[in-house]
Amino acid sequence: MTFGLILLVAASSLFLLFGAEHTAFADVMNGLFHYDEENFIHVVVHDIRLPRLLADIMVGVSLAIAGAVMQGNTKNPMADSGLMGISSGSVFAILLMLLFVPDASRLERIGYSFIGAAAATMLIYGIAMIGRGKITSDRMVLAGMAISTLFGSVTTAIMLKDGLSASMMKYSAGSSSNTQWLDVTVAAPFFIIGFVVSILISRMLTVLNLGEDVSRGLGANVKFIKFLSTVVVLVLSATAVIIIGPVGYVGLMVPHIVRYFVGTDYRLILPSCAALGALFVVVVDLLARVLIAPREFPIGVLITIIGVPFFIFISRRQKNDSFAG
Repeated sequence: MTFGLILLVAASSLFLLFGAEHTAFADVMNGLFHYDEENFIHVVVHDIRLPRLLADIMVGVSLAIAGAVMQGNTKNPMADSGLMGISSGSVFAILLMLLFVPDASRLERIGYSFIGAAAATMLIYGIAMIGRGKITSDRMVLAGMAISTLFGSVTTAIMLKDGLSASMMKYSAGSSSNTQWLDVTVAAPFFIIGFVVSILISRMLTVLNLGEDVSRGLGANVKFIKFLSTVVVLVLSATAVIIIGPVGYVGLMVPHIVRYFVGTDYRLILPSCAALGALFVVVVDLLARVLIAPREFPIGVLITIIGVPFFIFISRRQKNDSFAG
């Protein structure tokens, strides 16, 4: 956690210094602490780069913790809000909002995002329950991918038919380029609630991973833990989508890396995921801004390029349908 936080501070400093144009350190400090709205450099630092940095941190923390909680709650090593279709449900709900309630406020957009995430989650569990036997990791992955593909295809078709490609670009590719202070301030309360609750249930998740029978024997309310974990995942995933759009693989990669270093105690996993998730998204977004400056890569695309090989690597390591994490 300490190592991740130190690197996060360093990466954040570079994020504020570099972009389409290099900004001097003194100008960054003045833009942060002696803001002058008539100074162009101050506006770039204070009103463009700083809210974007905070958005990246919130998204990285949200997705990494949501992925870790999902993996612990479902015993599914491949769980991730993007891969499992939850983010696609949020995007689809936002698309419907733009079609029928185009003047909705940012707070209302978060509500629609929550509804879409909840609907996608219920569909995933419903499909995974079809057939004989209990819900397995393989069923969850396949159901999530099916839901993700379905929502993604319908969303793209409606976007093209109704000419919403420009307004939906942020929610289809995943981009933080147009993030404003209002996006950060509206999403912040939901982010804080989701983060705090996840930390509060970290011990419960550790107990749950001992097995449901052992957990009940220790006095744990398994159904309540799973319900609360699902709510945390929905809140954090929907919040991440409303800030910069759907970003996959963060919730898959970061928890696996963290477990390699800290083990299976969620009191260590979740804070470590928060630090490393924020660091990862900030670094990737920095690269997205400087690799082909002054143009940018959508951050969602760049993370996918990194995440697909990791997904294949993790898939090949799973020898059975069990997960000790």
